[in-house]
Amino acid sequence: MTEAQHSALNNAQRPALVLDACIMMSGLLRPLLLNLAKTGLFDPLWTDKIGQEWQRNAARLWPIDPELLKTEWQRMQEQFPAANMGDVTPFEASLKHTDRKDKHVAATGIAAVAAVQSGPISVLTWNIKDFSRSELRRQQLGLIDPDRLFSQWWPTHRQLLSETLDFTVSELVSSGRRQAEPMLGMLRRDRLFRLAGLYELAQKNPAGL
Repeated sequence: MTEAQHSALNNAQRPALVLDACIMMSGLLRPLLLNLAKTGLFDPLWTDKIGQEWQRNAARLWPIDPELLKTEWQRMQEQFPAANMGDVTPFEASLKHTDRKDKHVAATGIAAVAAVQSGPISVLTWNIKDFSRSELRRQQLGLIDPDRLFSQWWPTHRQLLSETLDFTVSELVSSGRRQAEPMLGMLRRDRLFRLAGLYELAQKNPAGL
Protein backbone atom coordinates (compact mmCIF):
# COMPACT_ATOMS: atom_id res chain seq x y z
CA MET A 1 0.00 0.00 0.00
CA THR A 2 1.31 3.46 -0.87
CA GLU A 3 1.87 6.25 1.64
CA ALA A 4 -1.09 8.10 0.09
CA GLN A 5 -3.34 5.09 0.64
CA HIS A 6 -2.20 4.80 4.25
CA SER A 7 -3.05 8.48 4.69
CA ALA A 8 -6.51 7.93 3.22
CA LEU A 9 -7.25 5.33 5.88
CA ASN A 10 -7.30 8.08 8.48
CA ASN A 11 -10.58 9.44 7.08
CA ALA A 12 -12.70 7.38 9.45
CA GLN A 13 -16.17 8.45 8.32
CA ARG A 14 -15.73 9.49 4.72
CA PRO A 15 -17.39 7.15 2.22
CA ALA A 16 -15.56 5.81 -0.81
CA LEU A 17 -16.98 5.16 -4.27
CA VAL A 18 -15.66 2.87 -6.98
CA LEU A 19 -16.23 4.85 -10.18
CA ASP A 20 -17.20 2.44 -12.94
CA ALA A 21 -16.06 3.27 -16.48
CA CYS A 22 -19.64 4.08 -17.50
CA ILE A 23 -19.62 6.83 -14.87
CA MET A 24 -16.41 8.31 -16.25
CA MET A 25 -17.90 8.37 -19.75
CA SER A 26 -20.09 11.35 -18.92
CA GLY A 27 -18.52 14.72 -19.64
CA LEU A 28 -20.68 16.19 -16.87
CA LEU A 29 -20.83 13.45 -14.26
CA ARG A 30 -17.11 12.72 -14.18
CA PRO A 31 -15.97 16.32 -13.45
CA LEU A 32 -18.89 16.85 -11.07
CA LEU A 33 -17.95 13.81 -9.00
CA LEU A 34 -14.26 14.70 -9.02
CA ASN A 35 -15.04 18.24 -7.88
CA LEU A 36 -17.19 16.83 -5.08
CA ALA A 37 -14.36 14.50 -4.12
CA LYS A 38 -12.03 17.49 -3.89
CA THR A 39 -14.34 18.97 -1.24
CA GLY A 40 -13.87 15.83 0.86
CA LEU A 41 -17.42 14.54 0.41
CA PHE A 42 -16.12 11.11 -0.61
CA ASP A 43 -12.98 9.30 -1.74
CA PRO A 44 -12.90 8.04 -5.35
CA LEU A 45 -11.57 4.57 -6.15
CA TRP A 46 -10.52 3.04 -9.46
CA THR A 47 -7.89 0.90 -11.18
CA ASP A 48 -5.87 1.25 -14.36
CA LYS A 49 -8.20 -1.32 -15.96
CA ILE A 50 -11.23 0.90 -15.27
CA GLY A 51 -9.32 3.89 -16.64
CA GLN A 52 -8.31 2.00 -19.78
CA GLU A 53 -11.89 0.89 -20.39
CA TRP A 54 -13.11 4.48 -20.07
CA GLN A 55 -10.44 5.85 -22.42
CA ARG A 56 -10.97 3.09 -24.99
CA ASN A 57 -14.76 3.50 -25.09
CA ALA A 58 -14.64 7.30 -25.13
CA ALA A 59 -12.16 7.33 -28.04
CA ARG A 60 -14.34 4.82 -29.92
CA LEU A 61 -17.63 6.66 -29.45
CA TRP A 62 -16.55 10.28 -29.81
CA PRO A 63 -13.98 12.22 -31.86
CA ILE A 64 -11.61 12.70 -28.92
CA ASP A 65 -7.84 12.60 -29.18
CA PRO A 66 -6.70 9.59 -27.12
CA GLU A 67 -3.80 11.69 -25.86
CA LEU A 68 -6.24 14.12 -24.27
CA LEU A 69 -7.91 11.23 -22.46
CA LYS A 70 -4.55 9.94 -21.31
CA THR A 71 -3.66 13.40 -20.01
CA GLU A 72 -6.96 13.63 -18.15
CA TRP A 73 -6.39 10.20 -16.61
CA GLN A 74 -2.92 11.22 -15.46
CA ARG A 75 -4.35 14.39 -13.93
CA MET A 76 -6.86 12.27 -12.00
CA GLN A 77 -4.01 10.11 -10.62
CA GLU A 78 -2.19 13.23 -9.46
CA GLN A 79 -5.27 14.78 -7.85
CA PHE A 80 -6.25 11.54 -6.07
CA PRO A 81 -3.07 9.52 -5.48
CA ALA A 82 -4.83 7.10 -3.11
CA ALA A 83 -7.63 6.26 -5.58
CA ASN A 84 -5.85 3.67 -7.72
CA MET A 85 -6.13 0.27 -6.04
CA GLY A 86 -3.62 -1.37 -8.38
CA ASP A 87 -3.97 -4.98 -9.52
CA VAL A 88 -7.21 -6.31 -8.01
CA THR A 89 -7.31 -9.57 -10.01
CA PRO A 90 -6.88 -11.79 -6.91
CA PHE A 91 -10.08 -10.33 -5.45
CA GLU A 92 -12.18 -11.41 -8.46
CA ALA A 93 -12.08 -15.06 -7.43
CA SER A 94 -14.64 -14.56 -4.66
CA LEU A 95 -17.22 -13.14 -7.11
CA LYS A 96 -19.53 -15.84 -8.45
CA HIS A 97 -22.66 -13.91 -9.46
CA THR A 98 -21.34 -10.59 -10.78
CA ASP A 99 -21.12 -10.27 -14.58
CA ARG A 100 -17.73 -11.51 -15.77
CA LYS A 101 -16.81 -8.24 -17.52
CA ASP A 102 -17.58 -6.23 -14.38
CA LYS A 103 -15.83 -8.39 -11.81
CA HIS A 104 -12.80 -6.12 -11.85
CA VAL A 105 -15.02 -3.18 -10.82
CA ALA A 106 -16.42 -5.00 -7.79
CA ALA A 107 -12.94 -6.35 -7.00
CA THR A 108 -11.73 -2.75 -6.72
CA GLY A 109 -14.11 -2.24 -3.84
CA ILE A 110 -13.15 -5.55 -2.22
CA ALA A 111 -9.49 -4.52 -2.39
CA ALA A 112 -10.37 -1.28 -0.61
CA VAL A 113 -12.21 -3.21 2.11
CA ALA A 114 -9.20 -5.50 2.51
CA ALA A 115 -6.97 -2.43 2.83
CA VAL A 116 -9.19 -1.25 5.70
CA GLN A 117 -10.32 1.66 3.52
CA SER A 118 -12.25 3.95 5.84
CA GLY A 119 -15.95 4.64 5.71
CA PRO A 120 -18.62 2.74 3.75
CA ILE A 121 -17.61 1.67 0.23
CA SER A 122 -19.99 1.38 -2.72
CA VAL A 123 -19.78 0.66 -6.42
CA LEU A 124 -21.15 3.61 -8.39
CA THR A 125 -22.50 2.50 -11.75
CA TRP A 126 -25.38 2.83 -14.16
CA ASN A 127 -25.16 -0.91 -14.87
CA ILE A 128 -26.81 -2.08 -11.66
CA LYS A 129 -28.12 -5.28 -13.26
CA ASP A 130 -24.57 -6.48 -14.01
CA PHE A 131 -23.80 -6.78 -10.32
CA SER A 132 -25.18 -9.05 -7.61
CA ARG A 133 -26.30 -6.76 -4.80
CA SER A 134 -26.38 -9.60 -2.27
CA GLU A 135 -22.91 -10.75 -3.29
CA LEU A 136 -21.53 -7.25 -2.90
CA ARG A 137 -23.26 -6.89 0.47
CA ARG A 138 -21.45 -10.01 1.68
CA GLN A 139 -18.24 -8.29 0.65
CA GLN A 140 -19.25 -5.20 2.69
CA LEU A 141 -19.95 -3.20 -0.47
CA GLY A 142 -22.91 -1.10 -1.48
CA LEU A 143 -24.28 -0.66 -5.00
CA ILE A 144 -25.90 2.52 -6.25
CA ASP A 145 -26.48 4.64 -9.36
CA PRO A 146 -25.49 8.34 -9.50
CA ASP A 147 -28.98 9.82 -9.51
CA ARG A 148 -30.06 7.87 -6.44
CA LEU A 149 -26.77 8.75 -4.73
CA PHE A 150 -27.26 12.49 -5.30
CA SER A 151 -30.83 12.30 -4.02
CA GLN A 152 -29.59 10.59 -0.84
CA TRP A 153 -26.90 13.22 -0.35
CA TRP A 154 -29.21 16.16 -1.04
CA PRO A 155 -30.95 16.52 2.37
CA THR A 156 -27.64 16.97 4.21
CA HIS A 157 -25.39 18.36 1.45
CA ARG A 158 -27.71 20.31 -0.83
CA GLN A 159 -25.79 23.57 -0.68
CA LEU A 160 -22.52 21.82 -1.48
CA LEU A 161 -24.13 19.84 -4.30
CA SER A 162 -25.87 22.87 -5.79
CA GLU A 163 -22.79 25.08 -5.62
CA THR A 164 -20.47 22.38 -6.97
CA LEU A 165 -22.87 21.64 -9.81
CA ASP A 166 -23.01 25.34 -10.76
CA PHE A 167 -19.22 25.59 -10.55
CA THR A 168 -18.67 22.44 -12.63
CA VAL A 169 -21.00 23.53 -15.42
CA SER A 170 -19.52 27.03 -15.45
CA GLU A 171 -16.05 25.53 -15.71
CA LEU A 172 -17.09 23.24 -18.56
CA VAL A 173 -18.71 26.07 -20.52
CA SER A 174 -15.85 28.53 -20.01
CA SER A 175 -13.32 25.92 -21.15
CA GLY A 176 -15.37 25.14 -24.28
CA ARG A 177 -16.07 21.57 -23.25
CA ARG A 178 -19.82 22.20 -23.07
CA GLN A 179 -22.20 24.58 -24.79
CA ALA A 180 -24.20 26.88 -22.54
CA GLU A 181 -27.71 25.48 -22.04
CA PRO A 182 -30.36 25.25 -19.32
CA MET A 183 -29.14 23.24 -16.35
CA LEU A 184 -32.25 21.06 -16.08
CA GLY A 185 -31.93 19.85 -19.66
CA MET A 186 -28.29 19.03 -19.13
CA LEU A 187 -29.03 17.01 -16.01
CA ARG A 188 -31.91 15.13 -17.58
CA ARG A 189 -29.84 14.24 -20.63
CA ASP A 190 -27.37 12.62 -18.23
CA ARG A 191 -30.26 10.66 -16.62
CA LEU A 192 -29.99 12.68 -13.42
CA PHE A 193 -33.76 13.10 -13.15
CA ARG A 194 -34.00 13.14 -9.36
CA LEU A 195 -31.16 15.64 -9.11
CA ALA A 196 -32.81 17.83 -11.75
CA GLY A 197 -36.02 17.91 -9.73
CA LEU A 198 -34.22 18.74 -6.50
CA TYR A 199 -32.12 21.42 -8.18
CA GLU A 200 -35.23 22.98 -9.72
CA LEU A 201 -36.94 23.15 -6.32
CA ALA A 202 -33.83 24.71 -4.79
CA GLN A 203 -33.76 27.40 -7.47
CA LYS A 204 -37.40 28.26 -6.74
CA ASN A 205 -36.74 28.32 -3.02
CA PRO A 206 -33.11 29.45 -2.44
CA ALA A 207 -33.80 29.88 1.29
CA GLY A 208 -34.23 26.12 1.43
CA LEU A 209 -30.53 25.71 0.89
